[in-house]
Amino acid sequence: MSPEPVVHPVSRRGLRIAAVLAAAIAIVVVGGGIASRAANSSHLRQWTAAQAQPVVTVTQPQPGNGSAVLALPGRLEAYSRAPIYARVNGYLKSWKVDIGASVQAGQLLAEIEAPDLDQQLSQARADLLTARANAALASTTARRWQGLVKSDAVSQQDVDMKNGDWAAKAAIVKATEANVDRLAVMEGFKRITAPFSGTVTQRTTDVGALINAGSGKGLELFVVSDTQKLRLYVSVPQNYAAQINSGTQAQITVPERPGRTFIATVQTTSQSVDPASGSTLVQLAVDNETGELVPGAFANVRLDLPAAAASLSIPASALIFDSRGARVATIGPDNRVALKPVKIARDLGNVIEISSGLAANDRIIDSPPDGIGKGDQVRVAPASAGGGLLTAAASPRAPAGTKANETK
Repeated sequence: MSPEPVVHPVSRRGLRIAAVLAAAIAIVVVGGGIASRAANSSHLRQWTAAQAQPVVTVTQPQPGNGSAVLALPGRLEAYSRAPIYARVNGYLKSWKVDIGASVQAGQLLAEIEAPDLDQQLSQARADLLTARANAALASTTARRWQGLVKSDAVSQQDVDMKNGDWAAKAAIVKATEANVDRLAVMEGFKRITAPFSGTVTQRTTDVGALINAGSGKGLELFVVSDTQKLRLYVSVPQNYAAQINSGTQAQITVPERPGRTFIATVQTTSQSVDPASGSTLVQLAVDNETGELVPGAFANVRLDLPAAAASLSIPASALIFDSRGARVATIGPDNRVALKPVKIARDLGNVIEISSGLAANDRIIDSPPDGIGKGDQVRVAPASAGGGLLTAAASPRAPAGTKANETK
């Protein structure tokens, strides 16, 4: 048989030491957990406070460009345009030129047949012969009665009556001559001629058409336009009207001449603003000796404007418009917002030139969030790897130990 194992009794002192060690270990574990939770809670509060601050992108003002380009639509018109109307009634006998024909001043365009006018002229000439005959008879009678008054054969009253009749008949002769001259001039209007050298740009009549005299009754027969030089009309926004001066040159292009550029020179402006469009009408002159441009055509106009003095350029998205006017949100060294009122020198679309209110070293918030105010704390988005700025969606990850991580 094997011997039985010997059991040594445990001393009370050893048990006490083991209990103390176990309690110390428990205290260390519990204290460490409490400290870890306190640190995580503090970190979470800091992270939450940081996430409450809006993330913004910043930019800095850039010096204004040496010049600005104003691109506007324009309308070409003939330098001189004359609608041709008839001065006599009748029928079109013939026309000599068609649209697109070049004509010289005084060149015959068409002839009108006016039988009524011809008859009126013939009647007026006959009336003139009658008036002259009556005046000659009255003159002879007056002279005879003037000789009889010396012999007291007739009274002075009768002589005066004969002299008056002579004067009246002479006046009728003059009136009849004037009527003949008028109708003779009207006869000349049966020939439609060009008022100046140019191009026939419209013909609205044909042989046999009924012609009504005057612009109030009938349509224009022809339109003659001087296309050697054209007028170009452009509506310039009020903001830039003061920068358009006489003599300023512009470059124009037209769809029918791709790749071609023409030069126009500012002649004058309307010196007024159209309340409907808020623009000023500007007139430019275009040399068209080659005939490549046509009146009535659309044109793209490029005007080079001088830059505003000491101006700074900022993105248009950085502007804030409210009841206080135009302002810009800037960020100070402590990342707090300051709102600065600015004065706009020129609106170039995506870029705004500021004449006052900003410094070249200001940090400007691009696309400021709604409701941003003076003194608000913000966070600046760090630069991305590509050199850009991170958006608000690229926010830092939540710290370890937060509730979000614990639920995962």
